[in-house]
Parts: sequence; structure tokens; C-alpha cells
Amino acid sequence: MVLMSVKVILKKNGKFESQHIHDSAAMKERGIHCVIDQDREAREADKAY
Repeated sequence: MVLMSVKVILKKNGKFESQHIHDSAAMKERGIHCVIDQDREAREADKAY
């Protein structure tokens, strides 16, 4: 926990990065969404099972 906090403590206006899938650039590049977005898309396309 201490090592994870170094950036937050030492950097001006430091903060933890979001760990949510929808905030990850790498996941967006791969076309991966969070389950809530996938569920909404499936319901809109009438393919929710």
C-alpha cells in the first residue's frame, strides 16, 4: 500500500488512477467494455439472453 501511495504523496495534485474498465485506454483499443455497457448494448440490439 505504501508503494502505491508514493505517486499520490510525492506528486503535486497526485491521485490514484481509475481502475474501471471504461477508463482504460488499452481496453478501449481492444473494444472491451464493462458489463453494464455490454448489457445495455445487448438490450438495445434485442440480443440479451
